[in-house]
Amino acid sequence: MAATKNSEDSKGSEGSEGSEGSKSSRGSQGSKAPRPCSIADALALVGEKYSLLVLREVCMGNGRFDQLVRNIGAPRDILATRLRRLVDAGILTRRAYSERPQRFEYRATQAGLELEPVLMTLMAWGDRHLREDDDRPMVIEHVCGNELVPLVTCSACGEEVRHEDLSAHPQAPGWTVAGPSAA
Repeated sequence: MAATKNSEDSKGSEGSEGSEGSKSSRGSQGSKAPRPCSIADALALVGEKYSLLVLREVCMGNGRFDQLVRNIGAPRDILATRLRRLVDAGILTRRAYSERPQRFEYRATQAGLELEPVLMTLMAWGDRHLREDDDRPMVIEHVCGNELVPLVTCSACGEEVRHEDLSAHPQAPGWTVAGPSAA
């Protein structure tokens, strides 16, 4: 199953209540499904508690189960469930590094690595809004030797993305920016 596609596995999972991937999800009035949205679909997959922390650790090279348990603090059974889900979704791979006892290491796939900028941006937001300047738990350094400061830019013009420069254009049939179109 590709991480970039809507999947049956994401339907009805913990943390995905009301996600667009679920045929049974309904809007607040109970009459229509919510707006189709790739953000909701992605959150249905990686928005569960501990999932992004698993990806953080794997991207830092800590892909063994005992490392993940120690560094994330997740209960072992929940962590095993998250790992299985991320492997099934094509975000992580699992390979044996010991036969006796049998032990596995997890690594990010290309789809998983494509989430790393999301992690860096989320970390930078947390550093700015949830911590004092001298209270940051980690600094990420770019290969150039400087601290990484994530910046989203337009791939066409190179300009920094700012809210006031954006406009949404719904592509889902029956939807406008304001919501469902009148029938």
